[in-house]
Amino acid sequence: MKELLRSTDPTILAFASALLEGEDIDCFQMDVNMSILEGGIGIFPRRLMVRADDLDRAERVMRDNEIPLGR
Repeated sequence: MKELLRSTDPTILAFASALLEGEDIDCFQMDVNMSILEGGIGIFPRRLMVRADDLDRAERVMRDNEIPLGR
């Protein structure tokens, strides 16, 4: 798995996940437990991961929808 997106904004992560699902690109959010432990104040970013084979397509979807990758 490769990191596609890093953000502290849960709305961006949800939107990006929905866009990827619409393109049949599997994704997985990492660091969710860490953000829960910090009390939900948004200090620690969550990462959205995709398969290495899908990374180029996923980056194109993010660019087309003007979503900053935050890396």
